[in-house]
Amino acid sequence: MPFRDVIGHRRIVALLARSVARASLPPSLIFAGPAGVGKRLTATALAQALNCLRTRDGLKTVPYTETGTVPHTETVGNGLQAVPLDACGTCAACTRIARGVHPDVLVIEPGDSGSIKIEQIRDVVDRAAYRPFEGRRRAVIIDEADALVPAAQNALLKTLEEPPSLSVFILVTARPDVLLPTVRSRCPRLNFRPLSPNEIAGALVARGQTETEARAVAATADGSLGRALEEGAEDFVQARDAARKVLAHAASTPDPRRRIEGTKDLLANTGGGGASDRAQLSIHLRAMGSLLRDIALLATRADAGRLANPDVRPALDRLIETYRGARGIRAFTAVDRALVALERNAGVKTVADWLVLEL
Repeated sequence: MPFRDVIGHRRIVALLARSVARASLPPSLIFAGPAGVGKRLTATALAQALNCLRTRDGLKTVPYTETGTVPHTETVGNGLQAVPLDACGTCAACTRIARGVHPDVLVIEPGDSGSIKIEQIRDVVDRAAYRPFEGRRRAVIIDEADALVPAAQNALLKTLEEPPSLSVFILVTARPDVLLPTVRSRCPRLNFRPLSPNEIAGALVARGQTETEARAVAATADGSLGRALEEGAEDFVQARDAARKVLAHAASTPDPRRRIEGTKDLLANTGGGGASDRAQLSIHLRAMGSLLRDIALLATRADAGRLANPDVRPALDRLIETYRGARGIRAFTAVDRALVALERNAGVKTVADWLVLEL
């Protein structure tokens, strides 16, 4: 996974590439942002850029000097800054890093207990004190760093204060505020944002999904490619169709008794009980929230290129008059409150009935 294959985050990628090229990369970093947006993949790409045997500069293969710097030129096209340095992705070092078997790229993850314990950190700290075995730089990637127990974080502090010259520590986390203030203060933080629906849809199409499936999944993935890959495309397409039917049904009548009839669409594919039903209803609600966001965009005549669901534009146009302005805001707020209620284990029938009455 070289830098060029990272989806989105071009400014962060360019910053890291320049830092590697100029030998100015900080010895410790926090990669913070929502789960599934590419933080760990970027950390792997950084490890490859540090250790690639045929480092790429633009389209040319260039050697590293003894100090780890390379000559490079930054090019700009269509207003976008090009990545100034990248790994080849195919040499022995790059392929071993991608497979997780390079001796100088250490990945620490939570164990069966769900936490990262002091013994794991002491081991990597001891290894980081020595020169890399075969690479130029040792990269220590601590995934889900918020799982570090306090003792493990404290064990890491001295290394972060006085880092070994040839080691880089990368703390990957979706909850950076869980880390101790003393740890956060010693690591520059790069904030990864959610991916756009277009970025996620493009990645899904490249993996073989149809445009319709990819758009439906991307619209309800909350900017997380990881979530989009975990869920079934067919489920998302059905969820979006169910959400559209419920919105249209609520728009057609003010009668509470008739509105409740729309609950059956929200509860489609439920019945297994417990967490599985809440998960299914959550997919329907995220799909509904995505449709309401698009309706608000169209109602304000914003750039249609920002639509998450452009393939169902005619259905969105039919709902604009009903859900423009205050009613649309109320509906979107109700969807958000319903999702919170599900996270707190509220009953799916109660949540669905309440929502259709609030639309």
